[in-house]
Amino acid sequence: MQKEIAQTSAAGPRAAARGLGILLLQLGTPDAPTPAALRPYLKQFLSDPRVIEAPAWKWKLILHLFILPRRPKQSALKYQRIWDAATGSPLLHWTKRQAALLQERFAGIPVRFGMQVGNPPVAQVVEEMIRSGVERLLAVPMYPQYSATTTASATDALFQALMKQRRVPALRIVPPYYDHPAYLDAVTTRFRECLAQLPWTPDHYLLSFHGIPIRYAKAGDPYATHVKRTTAHLVRRLGWGKGQWTQSFQSLFGREPWLRPYTDDVLQALARRGVKRVFVGLPGFTVDCLETIDEIGHESRDLFRRAGGEELVACPCLNDHPSWIDALARIIAEEGQGWL
Repeated sequence: MQKEIAQTSAAGPRAAARGLGILLLQLGTPDAPTPAALRPYLKQFLSDPRVIEAPAWKWKLILHLFILPRRPKQSALKYQRIWDAATGSPLLHWTKRQAALLQERFAGIPVRFGMQVGNPPVAQVVEEMIRSGVERLLAVPMYPQYSATTTASATDALFQALMKQRRVPALRIVPPYYDHPAYLDAVTTRFRECLAQLPWTPDHYLLSFHGIPIRYAKAGDPYATHVKRTTAHLVRRLGWGKGQWTQSFQSLFGREPWLRPYTDDVLQALARRGVKRVFVGLPGFTVDCLETIDEIGHESRDLFRRAGGEELVACPCLNDHPSWIDALARIIAEEGQGWL
């Protein structure tokens, strides 16, 4: 592995001469934990037809009459709980770290990141990369499991940016890596290290993924299948036996049915049957964010305790863990064959 990365780095100046650039595509974050900053962020995010599949006229009325007048204030309070005084948004902080560490691995090749929602916007970053001489662009959606709500939304943002450019670079997009050995090894390493640091042994292991409406899956979104395969690989690597673990879905939005079982329902059921200590892993998130730090680490933990549980730990996401940076470098090197 190290030899492979070293060869990649050594190829940097040659690749740079051919105008190669690497772009990480991440969801995004508000600029500040305030209602004023959350309103444009939520408006952009919830206006994405990949995220909300509904008649445009109907959804626009719901968004502007019912959601945007209230939700920015509610979301701002949650963001205030996770906002770091020095580094700000966790998602932005860890994405910057990932890009910086990858830049060290691919010396001479510009490594940038762009946000689908918020700043820095994908369109701005793409324009800057093209202006700097990038003629070959390797894009990396930061979502291991494919969903139209995430991966396709990311590539939509990229394609829309390129539609406005006169000089469009050659393009490669890293495919979903939900079953890539390097990604699975990185998650397994992260989990094992987190478990080794606990002063107690979990009674149950929970793998929680972001959910999507069941309707989307029935329409052909492969996300649920990717989640199932990731889970099967991780459980086998970690040696968890039947009855020791559950896979669930979190972050529900709206009233229609989403993929089940729901994380909070599972946690309540576990507590009511006497489970006291739970370990929660979040393999679908490559950086810590509101959904991992606050939703699981704060809200779901409180719910679990109120239902009779005692301890719940949410394992930190991959973030800047060396095994994950190794995995990203390997995935990029594989997809960049002939360019790197």
